Amino acid sequence: MVRGATTRLPRWARRLTLWALRAWFLARRPRRPRVPGERLRIRILLLHAYGMGGTIRTTFTMAQGLAAEHDVEIITLYRKREQPFFPFPHGVRVTVLDDHKAPRGRVSRLLSGLPSVLTPVKDTSFRGVSLWTDLRLLFHLTTLDCDVLVATRPSLNLLIAEAAPRSTRTIGQDHMNLRSYRPELRADITRAYRRLDAVTVLTEVSLADYRAALSDSPVEVVRIPNALPAPSGTSRAGSPSNVVLAAGRLTKQKGFDLLIRAYEPLAAEHPDWTLRIFGSGAKRDALRKMIGDRGLGDRIELRGRTTDLTGEMADAAVYALPSRYEGLPMVVIEAMGAGLPVVAFDCPTGPAEMITDGHDGLLVPAGDVSGFTAGVRKLIEDAELRRKMGEQALDTARAYDPVAIGARWNALLAGRN
Repeated sequence: MVRGATTRLPRWARRLTLWALRAWFLARRPRRPRVPGERLRIRILLLHAYGMGGTIRTTFTMAQGLAAEHDVEIITLYRKREQPFFPFPHGVRVTVLDDHKAPRGRVSRLLSGLPSVLTPVKDTSFRGVSLWTDLRLLFHLTTLDCDVLVATRPSLNLLIAEAAPRSTRTIGQDHMNLRSYRPELRADITRAYRRLDAVTVLTEVSLADYRAALSDSPVEVVRIPNALPAPSGTSRAGSPSNVVLAAGRLTKQKGFDLLIRAYEPLAAEHPDWTLRIFGSGAKRDALRKMIGDRGLGDRIELRGRTTDLTGEMADAAVYALPSRYEGLPMVVIEAMGAGLPVVAFDCPTGPAEMITDGHDGLLVPAGDVSGFTAGVRKLIEDAELRRKMGEQALDTARAYDPVAIGARWNALLAGRN
């Protein structure tokens, strides 16, 4: 077996392995009972706390909010960077299971060259983990001494549903939406999530979908939106800035190819305006070529990742979200919190629950490139409309205040939903 192979244990063998390891580890280390009045011990499983992305950023925001009242630790499966892209949340410990930056022993080097048997082959995280990651994670999970265990992606939700100690309250987060997953993964979710204590989702559509899929199980399905990662800024809509801003991973999902097509006629109509795209990813070279082939190099700037997206928003006038599908795109609320009107495809799911069309932004039918062009054009050509929508966007963003969202998490933890 070689690294990157597509083999995987059959489901029955995988589950037998999980249960055998769990029973062996638990027999060796009984869980310490919780002392009445003691702070809840909350552990959050994250794929790569040192990386960048919406899930990482919103998890940090959630963890910092919970740390005000609870004992919170983030457990990251691996580390591949010397320093984290985002600052770690204050008052939260971060534990690394598979540290690629630390010296490795003979066994870990050998097992690191073998593929994971716990992560689905088609999961985007498959090539980042290994058999060594599996063993480190299983050992940590089955000896974990905590009250609440939160996982942040389907592969980890499936794992804690099967391997976490039954005395631990398990919560699976969905940062995307059920409809976006392949049929085989949806089948696994419907089967395994029944063993979780709770599932949190971001949108009303996801709430309905999960409740229908898990209707004959006791699992609690709750909608808790992500909180703003930082205090909202001052409205800059209507300012002299002539920048349309977009940011995210450069993948097919994010639809930056659609945005480039939509912006092409605007580049000719309004040469004093610029489209700036921030991010990194597999589609970077293809997008750069697309910009060059259309002669848009002076009008569209394809920049790298930024650690100061808030600052970039302060220098923009309009935010564009061309995604093909989403969960709850937190960048929309960040843009609104910076006073930017947003033009977005009405993709599944999220934008329609965040943006009131014509009030604080513009919704365009999913995939309608010419409609997206018209939406951006409307805001470019009407400074007063930009200002008005920007002010209304600020009001919308207040619903995602960290204090309000933190109260919803504390209600779930206390069993008050």
